[in-house]
Amino acid sequence: MNNFNKKILILAGEASGDLHASSLVTALLNSKNELKFSGIAGDNMISSGVEALYHIKEMSFLGFVEVIKHLPFILKVEKAIIEYVKLNKIKFAILVDYPGFNLRIAKKLKVLGVKIVYYISPQIWAWHQSRIKKIKKRVNKMLVVFPFEKDFYEDGGVQVEYVGHPLVERIENFEFKSKDNLLSELGIKKDIFLILPGSRKHEIEEHLSELIKTAKIISDNNNLQTVVACSENLDVEYLQKFISDNNVKIVKGNTYNLLKNSKFGIIKSGTSTLEATIIGLPFVVIYSTNKLTYELGKRLVKINYIAMPNIIAGKSVVKEFIQNDVNATLISDFIQSLLDDNSAIRNLKNELEIIKNKLGKSGASNNAAKIIEAMLNED
Repeated sequence: MNNFNKKILILAGEASGDLHASSLVTALLNSKNELKFSGIAGDNMISSGVEALYHIKEMSFLGFVEVIKHLPFILKVEKAIIEYVKLNKIKFAILVDYPGFNLRIAKKLKVLGVKIVYYISPQIWAWHQSRIKKIKKRVNKMLVVFPFEKDFYEDGGVQVEYVGHPLVERIENFEFKSKDNLLSELGIKKDIFLILPGSRKHEIEEHLSELIKTAKIISDNNNLQTVVACSENLDVEYLQKFISDNNVKIVKGNTYNLLKNSKFGIIKSGTSTLEATIIGLPFVVIYSTNKLTYELGKRLVKINYIAMPNIIAGKSVVKEFIQNDVNATLISDFIQSLLDDNSAIRNLKNELEIIKNKLGKSGASNNAAKIIEAMLNED
């Protein structure tokens, strides 16, 4: 192995990518501890040994309008990373999800002769299917986490390997607290009604107030304690601005234990819906964004659902509330109808278990690391 490929660029752009990338870096360093990682990183990646050129907190934009608003900064980051790659003679890059940024920078990296692995596929099978042509030109190998993605990329002539989903191993290896211990630690004496509102500020602004109204109805009717799980990249004080109900608890850093030990949840569409599915929490999904972003997205999306559990199942398993349907009355009426029907809750849990099994077994990080090691040794 030469000095060039001891230095690896790794780019993630949001909380879920930070988690998956950190596990991958750990797996790589376990067998090749001479590797040096740098790039766009979150706290987990930094803890795993990645030098952060930029923190993911600076890069957390979603949707057409939000990206346009921050475009000067995004271009500045892109330019700085390319200069860093040139200066440090980096010849290997791992791109993790975050397609808007990563696919664009991949083009410039390829021109510099950088070998590129893409881990956690952009959901181009859902929209922007034409991007597969760009990926074929710019990416040396896709490492995908859903079985159906392998067929999609192979049909497009892209080098691809299915490695399994990293959330399965993360959750299987997690040491959960008992329900009694968690409630005692949080000072809660009732069952929990859980809200996961997202990890980006504009998501919180868009819908948290309405979700708090929803939760109040459900919690009051069912003698539950509303808890809002705060993403690691946000501050509790920021969420507090959108919550006027003093009975609501905000909890940071305990999300898996909350998912495991709550009665029901409302979850913003994203990685957390898969985490809830694997852990087995019954929930509904919400998604609300800037109107222009939504209208543009609606024209591009080629699938019937937005929640990944439903996409994997190929049918509606968890109820989706989108845009104007993110409404306290609509959501609370539906959730109450489920809570009043034990067989409906049982059926929902059974369907979530079926989806979990479709994600395969543990080992994604090690599988991905072995493929990357083989590519490094080719040089």
